[in-house]
Amino acid sequence: MYTQLSPAVTAAPACPPIRRARSLVTALCGLALAWTSLAATDASAAKRTHDIVAADYFSLAHVAQVAVSPDGAHVAWAELRWSKDHARRNVDLWVVNTRTKATRRLTFARSADLYPTWSADSQWLYFLSNRERAKSSAPWDGSRQIWRVRPDGSGLMPVTRVKGGVEKFVLSGDSRAVVYATGKKHVAKGPHKSLRSKYGKLTYGRGVAKLTHLWRLDLATWRTRRLTRKADRYVRSFDLSPDQTRVVAVTVPTRRLIDNEGWSKIAVFDVAKRTWTELKDDLWRKDAPSPYGWLTSPVFAPDGEQIAFRVDFDGYPGEVIVAGLRGTEQGATWKLPRGPKGAEITLSGHASWRPGASGARSELCVKAIHNARHGLYCWPKVRGGKQGAMRLVTARKSGNLSAFHLSRNGKDAALVLSDLTHPPDVFTAPIKGGRRYKRLTKVNPQVDTWKLPQISHVSWKSKDGTRVHGVLELPHDYKKGVGPLPTVIEIHGGPTSATALELRFWIYGRTLFASRGWALLSPNYRGSTGYGDRFLVELIGHKNDRDVADILAGVDHLVAQGIADPKKLAVMGWSNGGYLTNCLITTTTRFKAASSGAGVFDTAMQWMIEDTPGHVINYNQGLPWTSGAAMQKSSPLYNVGKVKTPTLIHVGQHDPRVPVQHSRGLFRALNQYLNVPTELVVYPGEGHGLTTFNHREAKMAWDIAWFDRWVLGKGKAKSSAAQSGAKGSAASATRGGER
Repeated sequence: MYTQLSPAVTAAPACPPIRRARSLVTALCGLALAWTSLAATDASAAKRTHDIVAADYFSLAHVAQVAVSPDGAHVAWAELRWSKDHARRNVDLWVVNTRTKATRRLTFARSADLYPTWSADSQWLYFLSNRERAKSSAPWDGSRQIWRVRPDGSGLMPVTRVKGGVEKFVLSGDSRAVVYATGKKHVAKGPHKSLRSKYGKLTYGRGVAKLTHLWRLDLATWRTRRLTRKADRYVRSFDLSPDQTRVVAVTVPTRRLIDNEGWSKIAVFDVAKRTWTELKDDLWRKDAPSPYGWLTSPVFAPDGEQIAFRVDFDGYPGEVIVAGLRGTEQGATWKLPRGPKGAEITLSGHASWRPGASGARSELCVKAIHNARHGLYCWPKVRGGKQGAMRLVTARKSGNLSAFHLSRNGKDAALVLSDLTHPPDVFTAPIKGGRRYKRLTKVNPQVDTWKLPQISHVSWKSKDGTRVHGVLELPHDYKKGVGPLPTVIEIHGGPTSATALELRFWIYGRTLFASRGWALLSPNYRGSTGYGDRFLVELIGHKNDRDVADILAGVDHLVAQGIADPKKLAVMGWSNGGYLTNCLITTTTRFKAASSGAGVFDTAMQWMIEDTPGHVINYNQGLPWTSGAAMQKSSPLYNVGKVKTPTLIHVGQHDPRVPVQHSRGLFRALNQYLNVPTELVVYPGEGHGLTTFNHREAKMAWDIAWFDRWVLGKGKAKSSAAQSGAKGSAASATRGGER
């Protein structure tokens, strides 16, 4: 799977006195107070006078991981913000009062404070944090530990002090205990165990693994008990039953170098017996369209008799699966039917049981996408495979849903919603009885003054007659008939994903290029989610074929509409979008410039070196020695001799998903053998996405400069620095910035 939250009346605590050494925290606190004040202003009075520039990206805060308190008085969220003197975004916890809309920042450390979880009495907020002090041991050594804080910001304290840290945790329903997972290095038995132990700092393909222990911490006595007898598997995610007698988990035999090969299991741990029992997996392995499904987010029903979990596939529709653990459905597993009447949806998030609704009243909710909008959908009466019809809870006009959390009484939901005028903010809405939305936050009030792009959902026909859709962005002041615009085609990753209909400013082109006078089209080509199962699976066996045809038809559509200037076209993408950029420049010379990010160059090599080889197997319907012709056809490598497009190449130095070798190979072909203008920018220390301020800043700066030069013709006479005429000189980004 290639991938790449009405004005609030707010209040915040006074900033505590902080020594000069912690001036960043002081500044952030002051900034928070300023933004708190701004949030109280009336957006209707704001005038859109600000021309958006690349630097504005770093003013945006991002809302994630929303959680409503059991008493319904507060909603908490994790908020990501940039600071130029801190390489990566800081993640802090905030709360908002659901009645007064007063907001409060709870944490101020330079750390990632994640997974907010309320205690049953709403008096504590538990979370994971990697706080650090110089020359300190746990919980201040930078390892992830469980912490807690009160909703008024007081009482901050570490809950665990585990050497090596805590990987994940679940708070018991009565909040009297917390169950958490820790990792342990394990050297397998065998003839070479002594060598693996002696040279333990080396990386091995097998025989050395990370395994999991589960622990229970009593929050009254503060005594810890290890639940697992031995570490015999790695636990990816887990949930605790309401009666605390069982744990359901996604497990794998080991966490090894080459991962995600479809070998994960759903297993139930009996706390009293200290034994694991694995569920029969034919439904999502042997009898599924692919055996390489990704299992995620197992969760117990409120009565503890059923569990639900998600399975996602590269190239095929994902499913919600329910399994009976007790009662009349014990041992049974079944898939929930997808799609309310008239809608062709694709599941896009974890499943959550509606609290308080058990037995025949049980209800299960999930995030799903339809026509470029993510929404909340629920199945009623989930029992014995005879559940009711799936229904849409959130209205399409409410915006695009990125996260949700159901209240303990099961009547309301906290939602993180964006629309065409604002990035994600916190809302609440009832699950039943109408769609009344209450906006609780305005996290990015500065956006009210921005000259926003005109954003619309558009469609066209591909060459075989298939209706294809996408998201079009036009400049703020664009008027029909004013003349064709320079146009960039921005391609999403996945490909089992989609571009959503929302305001999104990110480092891969959206908002940025429209603000610079360009048109931007982000095609939801075949293989994208939200347009039905058939549209999704039609890419199987047809990569570098139907997807390319869909995108080029979209370009033709914009040209025919008088929007796109056929002489000023560019293409860009990251991950699968980078791969498709590579495919397009080997197919046509109509693009004047390209920006390829973390893109596959050779499909067979991708199977050999990436961390999710099942992706390649699914789309090419076999392995390199059984589907060699298909892999060659889907690879840009074998047509690279046709490339004439000046190409900028980005990649993370330690990318496990689309390793750097692809980008180096593309650069070698274009620069050394074909004499095509090209640059290779390798971001040190980065994985599949760019995480630091300077790297994201560099990415945007390079894209702007490259397209300005090769599409708009700016600076050609002054400098040839952007053209790598000196063979073999790969550029490396040394300055150190996705939702």
